[in-house]
Formats: sequence, C-alpha cells, structure tokens
Amino acid sequence: MKYVLVTGGVVSGLGRGSQQAALDPYLNTDAGTMSPFEHGEVFVLDDGGEVDLDLGNYERFLDIKLTRDNNITTGKIYQVVPHITDAIQEWIERVAMVPVDGMEGPADVCVIELGGTIGDIESMPFIEALVQFSCRVGPGNFCIVHVSLVPVLNVVGEQKTKPTQHSVRELRGLGLTPDVLVCRSTSPLGENVKQKLSQFCHVQTTNIVSLYDVPNTWHIPCLLKDQKAHDAILRVLNLQGIAREPMVDEWTSMAKICDGLRDPVRIAMVGKYTGLSDSYLSVLKALLHASFACHRKLVVDWVPSVDLEDNTKKASPDVYEAAWNLLKGANGVLVPGGFGDRGIQGKILAAKYARENDVPFLGICLGMQIAVIEFARDVMNLQDANSTEFDCDTKNPLVILMPEGSKTHMGGTMRLGLRRTYFHVKGCKSAKLYGNVKYVDERHRHRYEVNPDFVPKLERSGLAFVGKDESGRRMEILELPSHPYYVGVQFHPEFKSRPTKPSAVFLGLIAASCGQLDALLKPQGRENPFAAKVATSISLAVTKVYQNGHMTCMTNASYYLRTTMACKLDILVLSTTTVRAFCFIVLQELQWKSLLWDFNKEWPAHFVCSKWSRACNVVPLLPFLLLCLPPLIVVKSFWSFGRSGS
Repeated sequence: MKYVLVTGGVVSGLGRGSQQAALDPYLNTDAGTMSPFEHGEVFVLDDGGEVDLDLGNYERFLDIKLTRDNNITTGKIYQVVPHITDAIQEWIERVAMVPVDGMEGPADVCVIELGGTIGDIESMPFIEALVQFSCRVGPGNFCIVHVSLVPVLNVVGEQKTKPTQHSVRELRGLGLTPDVLVCRSTSPLGENVKQKLSQFCHVQTTNIVSLYDVPNTWHIPCLLKDQKAHDAILRVLNLQGIAREPMVDEWTSMAKICDGLRDPVRIAMVGKYTGLSDSYLSVLKALLHASFACHRKLVVDWVPSVDLEDNTKKASPDVYEAAWNLLKGANGVLVPGGFGDRGIQGKILAAKYARENDVPFLGICLGMQIAVIEFARDVMNLQDANSTEFDCDTKNPLVILMPEGSKTHMGGTMRLGLRRTYFHVKGCKSAKLYGNVKYVDERHRHRYEVNPDFVPKLERSGLAFVGKDESGRRMEILELPSHPYYVGVQFHPEFKSRPTKPSAVFLGLIAASCGQLDALLKPQGRENPFAAKVATSISLAVTKVYQNGHMTCMTNASYYLRTTMACKLDILVLSTTTVRAFCFIVLQELQWKSLLWDFNKEWPAHFVCSKWSRACNVVPLLPFLLLCLPPLIVVKSFWSFGRSGS
C-alpha cells in the first residue's frame, strides 16, 4: 500500500479538500453537534456518519462513497485506547484496505488529509503518529504534500515566500519533510519564487506546484496536470512507468461550460446560518450542479429568515425591506434544513410567498416541515399549527418528535444515513424527475417528522405526500399539484448530488426557475444535458450513462491506479471502450434493439484490478471480433432481404 499525506500551513481554507480519510483534531467523536456558524455544515454519509464538510468535497469531486471510519477524530481515538499514536496508525491501515469506489479488493494508494494548520497543539498526536507511520512503511511508500500560502503585498506586488518557509521549517522540525509543495497564490508563481522556495524548503523545483486563483474549481485538475503534479507524486512513490497520463477531458469541458455561462438564475436562500456560506456548502454545490445542467449562471441571494419577520420591520425597516426585495426578485426560493426556533416565522413567510405567487419552491428537511405548518395555518385555518420542536404545548402539532428520538440527548439520536423512500403517486413531478423509479435512496438527518395523524386532512385540503418510507407512515416528499413547482423533502438530497449527476429535486427547482421544467419532465428531456455536453469519447456519448452511482463506460483504455479513503487520482483506468464500441456498432447494424438495451445496461464498467501489477489485456479479443463482423453483416443482409421479399 502507498500513502499520500496532505498537510496545510500558514492559514486554513487553502483548499486541501479540493485536491485529496481526513484526520480532524477536535475532541468530538463526530461533527453532529458542532455549530454551523463556526465549523460549517455537517455532512451526512450513507452509513449515518456526521462528518466534516471536507468529506463532502471528496464524494462530489470523485463520485465515491465514504463511511464514518474515513473520518478520524481525536474524540474517537481517546475513547478507544490511551496509546493514541498506535491507535491512529492501526486505524489508517485498517480503513486504507476498504474500497470506496465500488470496486473489489484493496486500493493501491491511500490519501490522508491532516486537518488544521501545522503548529496547532491539537494536531500533535496525529503528527507524531504519522512520523512513526512514515518510518514504518519506509521510503517509496509515503509521500508528503504540503499546501501553503504565498501572499502578495498589494503595495509592492511581490510574492512573499517567508510564510511558506516558516511553515515548512516547522513541519520538518516535527519530523515530516515535504516531498511536494503546493503553493496557493493569487497569480502563478514566478520562476525566481520557485527557485527561492526550492532553496530554503529543500524541495525540487519540479515538485513545486503553483495553485493560483481560477474562475471555478473545475480548472484545478487541469492546473495540476499541466504542472505535472502527478509525476512528482509518482516519482516519490516509485510508480513511474506504470501510470499513464491523467484523463482530464471531462474536467476541461466542465470548466469551459462553467466559464461560458451567461444567463443568470436567481435563487433566494432563506436560512438561519446565512452569515457563513460553508454552513450550506452541499446545498450550494447541488444548486451549481443543477444550474450547469440547465446552462444557467447561478446567483444565490442570501436572505436571513429573521429579516423577513415583523420584529425586524419594527426595529430595522431598511433591513426588512432589503430582505423582501431579495426574495421577490428571485426566480426560485429554497429553504434548507436547520434546527431551533430562531427565524422560523421568516421561513414560513417565505414559503407562503412562494406558494401564493407560483414561485418555484424547494424545502429541505426543516424546509419541508415549515411548508406543512404554513399550509395548515393559511389554507386549513389552523392558526396555532406548529412543531413540537418550537411549541410543545400546541393543540395542532403538525410536526412531532419521532418515536425513536430523544428529548434529553442531542448527539447521536437522530435518524441518520441512507434510507429508502417509495413513490405513492404515479406521474408526480418528483417521480418524473427521478426517472419514474419505484423508490429512491437518500440521506437523512432529522429527529422530527410530519405528524401522520394530520396527513389525511392535509391531503384533503390539496397537499400531496407523494413519497413515504417503507411503513407508509413517515412522510418523505410533498408536492402541491396546483403549483408549478412546490416540493418539500424530509431527506437531504444535496449530499448525493454530483457535478455530472445533479440531484433530481434541485434540478427540478432550477429548471422551473428558468422555464425549462416542462421540457425536463418529458421522456426525452430527462437525460442530463450536461452529461451529453461533456461526453467526448469517440462519439459514444449515448453509452456514457450512470447506474447505481457508477459510470458504466470509461473514456480511454489505460490502467487505473486505484486510491482509497478520500481520493481517486483519476490517473489510470483499464476499460473496455474499444471492444464496447465495436460490439455497440455490431448490435446497431443487426437492429437488435432489445439486446442493445440490455448491452447498455449490463455490460461491466471495467475489468477490476485490485493491484496495478495484474493489468488485464483486452487486445487479443479484437481479432476475433473483427472476424465476426463480416458474417454478421451478411446474416443481417439476408434477413433484411427476406423481410422485404415477404
């Protein structure tokens, strides 16, 4: 097993999570009860793990599925065993053997991110463990990538290397010497700056990567490839000559599409934690993915829900008016999840505005619950309708604590992770957006639910609960049939959204907001236009489809160096594209429609190689297939002649 360690220095927020299990040096066992104001959003995994938002970046960029074991916190280690450094090493080795890309067998490279900044006292146990671990696995099996900042003084316009020098010196003093240096800056590093960094940081200039500001994150893989960052890592890990060039055509296409977006779509984000965008990071990413698919430039108007309330109107009329102007100027309204009663009335007012004015609306988790409360108050005239989370004495508890919830303990008592939702109404918008499937699996994070005792009354008044859990008593998806797009979901669809596979309900919101929903809901409109745009492999866009979260056709034949934990380097893939393309043409020639459909659905994505030394060779199959083509065409010709003669 090879290991790549990514560390950070000088300041936080340099983008380590956009390059590479994470080691988080906080004493909590997970991120479930940490404040979104300070720590950003809590990302939920399939197995219910509540983790740092960086793991969301890994899943989105690499289209992989992580588990709670991929996030190591100080709290987990201290609870398990007092010999902390040994425990950390054992944990890394154990989790490194677990595949995260849907393939069988262990990966070849494990990528580790060390959270925090070098010098933080809470990181010391992890650093000591990694020092011991690097010595244990030996040279050629451990690569250290250090991400640092090279600031520019506006007055003189000179790139300053001293902060990076100090950061590397401190890292070396702790026992870790960086092999690759990634420098964040506003502009590309000059050659003289690289020479200076090489001299004082003891890193070869070929191993110094300039990661400067770009218009969007899709440019980052292209930047890394252009500067041969992959070669630097392969040299350290003694993997040269095995790996081929990274395939970044899709990333290049995505970057170009994103750069070329001009027509805006405005979404009002009505929430509680609008002061820190990281609090809703996955929601933002899901909106971006959907806007790419609709070829629109996303503009998010942050609307603090408290600013929509009457109390703000009395205290700060200007703030109140500005908030309502943002809401009324938006093409769509989104109310994300949250906890607590602060700003609830503002969210209810936003849902009411969207419902009464036919503005596309999406409510997530708490957003769905407030949509139910608003509907009960305004349409059913239940003025005291509320959630027991906000008013435990309400006579009309539209939202209640789930039976398995806890009233005394907040941590670890929620309904978490991947759960199944069954569609109960055929032909509803949500079912069409999901492709008319019988059920969907989405991630949850909640302890309150819609009161099933009120569901019949709500449905008689016009609200439709189109999705429910397996028992049929837990409401998962609601729609307002008379509205262009008014959808609420109890789950968090943002956690499974991917750049080329946007979340269905987010795609519906953006499409409705820019007038594309009717076309999207038609059978021929359900294909992701973005995926068709970026598919560039020898005119096989039609075969580039996804099933169960995994791509069923790769774009080039090469060996795939698999990585685990948090990163898939996308360096190499042994695929069957050449054979697949040939067979696809043969089946089309014979007009075997049903077989062609099964071929698209069932053909394996790629030959699985758990180790790079066991690469498969598909070339011997090609002569056999070439010999088969002429007889098949002759058979087809006689068959066509027979049909025309009859």
